[in-house]
Amino acid sequence: MHTAYIAMGSNLASHAGGSAETLAAAAERLASLGRIAARSSLYRTEPVGFTSQPQFVNAVAALETGLSPHTLLLRLLAIERDFGRDRTHGVTNGPRTLDLDILMVGDFVLHEADLDLPHPRMAERAFVLVPLQEIAPNLIEPRSRQSIAALLRSLQVADPALIQQVAPIANPAWDAAR
Repeated sequence: MHTAYIAMGSNLASHAGGSAETLAAAAERLASLGRIAARSSLYRTEPVGFTSQPQFVNAVAALETGLSPHTLLLRLLAIERDFGRDRTHGVTNGPRTLDLDILMVGDFVLHEADLDLPHPRMAERAFVLVPLQEIAPNLIEPRSRQSIAALLRSLQVADPALIQQVAPIANPAWDAAR
């Protein structure tokens, strides 16, 4: 059994409703892959890269699972498809109904064509580090050997505006299940 940290994001409605409702429904689906040990608050964030799109709603979940990292990836991609995401079309970093990214799985370090662990851009993304720090501040990122709290502090020093663009939001469906 390993703990996998899953970044969750949405900026388009799905069959479950708006972005916050989509993340709440996706979290229920994540529970079918193991046990959700923790999940962060929801955060409204600015888009990165392709900026001509709606703001995102982001969160991070800690999932205790017996699945291998590759099997977990396949299951997460299936959940994305069930919520209307088609990774074969669209703009890179463009709008999406659901984005589920594996940030870390235990202390695995992988560099393969279909999966990089830990997530290679995790330390550059406030929309990932802020919610991850909320649920696992002392978690050690195995490549840098720094805690999530230390990675967030480094990002805050490098670009304070990035942190300010990550704002907590309330949502009854999400908050009730936390």
